[in-house]
Amino acid sequence: MELLVAAAIGILTMVGIYLILRAHTFPVILGLTFLSYAVNVFLFAMGRLAIDRPPVISPDAPGYTDPLPQALVLTAIVISFGMTALIVVLALRGYLETGSDRSTLEAPRGPDAGDGS
Repeated sequence: MELLVAAAIGILTMVGIYLILRAHTFPVILGLTFLSYAVNVFLFAMGRLAIDRPPVISPDAPGYTDPLPQALVLTAIVISFGMTALIVVLALRGYLETGSDRSTLEAPRGPDAGDGS
């Protein structure tokens, strides 16, 4: 099972980095989302969750599950949702301003380029 989770984290990270390196803004947003999914799965897997154990210590339970990784993942999901919403708004504004969704910086072309000549 650990191999499957590690492979899933690796694939999510690989896809996220590949999409972040694209030149258009929408794949960059999807790449950041995949990267945040990879981090969430990593945090959740590091918690060593035990099946059928309570998250709070009780005298009659044989053990307990640490609630901290679950709280960290929940917080990370909320933060990544807010980050994705902000990036989508910024990408939309950039597209409406420039008419292109390219995320690379290019020198302006044309007669109004302002090259000083």
